[in-house]
Amino acid sequence: MERIILFFASMLAGFALIKVPLTGTFAALDPIATIVGVITILVFALALIYHGVRTLINR
Repeated sequence: MERIILFFASMLAGFALIKVPLTGTFAALDPIATIVGVITILVFALALIYHGVRTLINR
């Protein structure tokens, strides 16, 4: 159960990384933060889907 909560929290962190306003000296990192956020969301969403399907098959 802890792993599922960790995956979900990681997805939320990816969404937060996309929405964070980077200003000043960090404004140049905005495209990189968006790309990393999208990749994070996709990876952990796929991990949650895989874990759910594997749990359903084992029943």
